[in-house]
Amino acid sequence: MNENEGGSPEGTEFPDADVRLTAWVRGHVQGVGFRWWARARALEEGLVGAATNLSDGRVEVVAEGHRDACERLLGHLRGGRTPGRVDSVVERWARPGGTFTGFVER
Repeated sequence: MNENEGGSPEGTEFPDADVRLTAWVRGHVQGVGFRWWARARALEEGLVGAATNLSDGRVEVVAEGHRDACERLLGHLRGGRTPGRVDSVVERWARPGGTFTGFVER
């Protein structure tokens, strides 16, 4: 399931540009090293952003960078080799805000 700015499927309005991926990860993802793991995968892909615990038990991952790198990060989040247990990932694509430097855990 995904939500896309502008309504185009899978965020195709940004096929070769820098983008912002926001992914909400649901499951047993807090207290298991998930944010650290997501940060490490994002940095491997050359992305900037943040991984944040939400009060409802989800982790929000916001990443900015090249579309292909964000797609790879999304694949990691859904890939089954994460700490804890991922039940679902909802994504939203948008233009980058340019407010991040590095990748932080919050």
